[in-house]
Amino acid sequence: MVDLFEEVEEQLRSDRYRELARRIAPWATAIFALVLVGYLGFWGYKAFQDRDLSTAALAYQKGVDALAKNDQAGAVREFQVAGQAGAPGYKTLALMQQGGLRAAAGDAAGAAALFDQAAKSAPNPIVGDLASLRAALALLDTAPYAEMQRRLTPLADAKRPFSLYAREALATAKLMAGRTAEARRDFSVLSISLGAPEDLRQRAQLAVALIDSGQAAVAIAAVKAAATLPPPAPAILSPPPPGTSDQAGPTGTPPAGAAP
Repeated sequence: MVDLFEEVEEQLRSDRYRELARRIAPWATAIFALVLVGYLGFWGYKAFQDRDLSTAALAYQKGVDALAKNDQAGAVREFQVAGQAGAPGYKTLALMQQGGLRAAAGDAAGAAALFDQAAKSAPNPIVGDLASLRAALALLDTAPYAEMQRRLTPLADAKRPFSLYAREALATAKLMAGRTAEARRDFSVLSISLGAPEDLRQRAQLAVALIDSGQAAVAIAAVKAAATLPPPAPAILSPPPPGTSDQAGPTGTPPAGAAP
């Protein structure tokens, strides 16, 4: 009799296990499918990113090579391809290159628009501030003072990487707007700023001397010419070699007062 009870109990236990398995099986299958889909999606996303990065890197390098050969049309074409590939760092670089070409051609508004786009797509705040500063400098000769003030005041904050150059540009804008006393004060501060590069301090000192001698127009021409020169490409804009990750884009921190 005991054996009979044990056999019945074992049969009931086996039936419960089978019922439990039937209930769990759809959920286990669904979870496995979700994990598989997630893995395949991540693998596909990484493959897509790598393809975009390679396309952008190749197009950007072709654009640089075209510039070296003075083929501006070819450079613009390749930079546009690099910008459309989807890699944030190369998109920013390509837009800034195109902005530089527009500025050199005398299209200040077009250059500023491209630099603004570069600032929005920048992979980090340093590159974004550099692009914003380039946009403001492109408009220095044409935009009203209110526009220059709106663009440059945030960049002139002491915590921003290119604050000294933004302050110089803002002082120049004040001088061009007839705010001579304010401009002189700003240039005076820049001329003795310990963190300012020597060339910037010298420009500020020259501006103060010219203003004091009643040659504000000459000061405007001298400072504006220096401020709008194409700045050297800093290390933070060196594009990563093909095959490396572009998640963060070109990185790096410039020293205090680094040239834009």
